[in-house]
Amino acid sequence: MVRKLLAFAVAAGVGVVALAKPGDVKDTVKEPTKMPAKSGGALDFTVKTIDGQEKKLSDYHGKVVLLVNVASKCGLTPQYTALESTYEKYKDKGFVIIGFPANNFGSQEPGTNEEIRQFCTSKYNVTFPMMSKISVKGGDKHPLYKFLTEGKAGEDFAGDIEWNFAKFLVDRNGNVIARFASKTTPDSPQLTAAVEKALAAEPSKAAARAE
Repeated sequence: MVRKLLAFAVAAGVGVVALAKPGDVKDTVKEPTKMPAKSGGALDFTVKTIDGQEKKLSDYHGKVVLLVNVASKCGLTPQYTALESTYEKYKDKGFVIIGFPANNFGSQEPGTNEEIRQFCTSKYNVTFPMMSKISVKGGDKHPLYKFLTEGKAGEDFAGDIEWNFAKFLVDRNGNVIARFASKTTPDSPQLTAAVEKALAAEPSKAAARAE
């Protein structure tokens, strides 16, 4: 009986680890890169839009970019409202949000790209760019998220994506300057301050030409 109880406890413990709760990652913010600066490489990837078209993220050089892995059936899905309002607030100042649907956590993004697109536009009036569904964790992790989480973007930002709606802020020079935990809302004071500081920083000459 005792052995059975111990076995159950161990199994339950493993389950808790496997289903890590959102918010396990601490927010990390650095100063935007001072000009002149060489691109940090966060935008040196090609992805597919939610409509299946190839998209070079380098098209966004010169802008401040927020990269977010999103899901349609998560307790944090209502963050779409704040994401869209933040995008609308700053887009004319050189800010863009890019959403990456991912089904890595609790199978909370099970739909097709078309179903995801329909959900985002009809439920939350999303107008910021949405990309095709990718994996952000595990053996099939997309190269962009390998860059973001495995130290190439900076050791301060390394570590597996902890849940849906993790956020990486990229400055005008393509450098990752902040990582925000899933539970940090897009309109939180700390994220808002980081976005405004990044928008106020001057881009390198190369990034300025791209813009």
